[in-house]
Amino acid sequence: MRFYVFLGFLALFLVGCDKVDSLTQFDMNYDESIVIPASTGINLPFDLFTPDMETDSESEFAVNNTRKNLIEEIVLKSLGLRITAPEDGDFSFLKSIEIYISAEDLEEVKIAWNDNIPENAGNELELETSDIDLKEYIKKDSFKLRLHTVTDKVLTSDYHIDVRSVFHVDAKILGI
Repeated sequence: MRFYVFLGFLALFLVGCDKVDSLTQFDMNYDESIVIPASTGINLPFDLFTPDMETDSESEFAVNNTRKNLIEEIVLKSLGLRITAPEDGDFSFLKSIEIYISAEDLEEVKIAWNDNIPENAGNELELETSDIDLKEYIKKDSFKLRLHTVTDKVLTSDYHIDVRSVFHVDAKILGI
């Protein structure tokens, strides 16, 4: 009987810990725009860089009742691209794409990719993401994304693309 009571308390404790743990987890969203210029060559790799993206991590952590020193892990949850112009634009012009993150004094790392973009890709594209811990990048004042792409069609007009990234933050529980 005591064994079952012990198991019951253990189960309640573990469920309670999961609930407390979820209170220290949150998402941070970053949006940026890039332009792929018209007449980009076919099957030639080229790179596009976002401007420095301000992290504003200190205030984001404060809003979520945590601090930089309590962050356990930050991973990229999702990275999506959406064509905003031309109106009828779609991603069928891309053969592949890789996205890298960099920040001051940190090595550049690949965080998202799609190696086989279909002909009917549409105007939105979700990329595969890595499970690399990116806390040191997001804790910086700013970071930059580099898009390494290969096209398989000639572009007759500039393509304006929104880059949406969501980073999942996991902080220590009560500072322990």
